[in-house]
Amino acid sequence: MTPRAAVLGSPISHSLSPVIHAAAYDWLGLDWEYGRVELQPAEFAAFVDGLDDSWRGLSVTMPLKEQAAACGIPDADVLLTGVANTVVLGGQRRVYNTDIAGLADALHAAGLRTPRVATLIGNGATARSALVALVRSGVRLIEVQGRDHGRLAAFRDWAEGQLDVEVQPRSLGAPLDPASEILVSTAPSVALAGRLDSLEVEHCPALRGVFDVIYHPWPTPLAARAASAGRVVVSGLDMLAHQARYQVRLMTGQDVPAEVLLSAVRAAAGVAVAS
Repeated sequence: MTPRAAVLGSPISHSLSPVIHAAAYDWLGLDWEYGRVELQPAEFAAFVDGLDDSWRGLSVTMPLKEQAAACGIPDADVLLTGVANTVVLGGQRRVYNTDIAGLADALHAAGLRTPRVATLIGNGATARSALVALVRSGVRLIEVQGRDHGRLAAFRDWAEGQLDVEVQPRSLGAPLDPASEILVSTAPSVALAGRLDSLEVEHCPALRGVFDVIYHPWPTPLAARAASAGRVVVSGLDMLAHQARYQVRLMTGQDVPAEVLLSAVRAAAGVAVAS
């Protein structure tokens, strides 16, 4: 049987994961198939339980990352964040969070190393992975912006209880902390509509870079504004490619250079993205 893998989520038709994994298989000389599956949270468990022995792994995107965390033996980062984006099949089913390492690698590749103060927009599943990546990169104080004060408080309690970091909750669109060195947005562009003026990326003296995890459509208004202000801009394409490198290693047991995956996904997206 031809080994198979796929990305699961909703919506999924825009996903560039098949491009990335196909590039990896081509570089490795593997005859594997990789597809897309539109799936809702209530359908996740039955779908995974019904897979046959040809399946080697699954990439998992929103809104399924919490369901994925509960479907197999978790790694330490899944236990820490409560979310998973990778399921490895064959033998014991294991689940991993490669978003953390992928996000950190994307920041480092863009020259955004060892920040001490950062701003994070959002407090959902991807935001948890982003916060862990920022802390491991050196952040010790982080402003977290969101719309729901209850969720912000829960996010702060989780972060301060699990990580060596001070969290300052703020309403979405609050002026940036002038000491913030990196701004990471995990919110959809529609959530930021009408709130960009308060973010003041042009006037924050310490701000070195903006990382918007969105990659479609690109550039986002936030990314375009940051680029116009001369800040380093990192796209969700960079995170997608870097985290996929870890997924390929987990599923195939072999490694692929990050540049192979980055080149493939940028060509497919038809955009120039800084790294």
